[in-house]
Amino acid sequence: MSKSTAGKVKASHILVEKQSQALDIIRKINEGASFADMAKQFSTCPSKNKGGDLGWFGRGKMIPEFEQAAFALNPGQMTTEPVKTKFGYHIIKRTG
Repeated sequence: MSKSTAGKVKASHILVEKQSQALDIIRKINEGASFADMAKQFSTCPSKNKGGDLGWFGRGKMIPEFEQAAFALNPGQMTTEPVKTKFGYHIIKRTG
């Protein structure tokens, strides 16, 4: 890890309106669907064009619920439950 990324995480996410939709997407990914493909197809966030990639971010850059979930994951790990925020339901995958 370089100095510029110390204390930061790199993550991708899929943002949807309904918890049931988020759970369905998690199931599809667990069954082998590509996270990036699911993001491009279902996410309501502009990051969907990059497969949900949000890049590197440090603490205090994202809303607390999202940040807490992203920092709790190990690289390569995805949330098993949707993370609810004021924007909707997020499926978060830590990529770095």
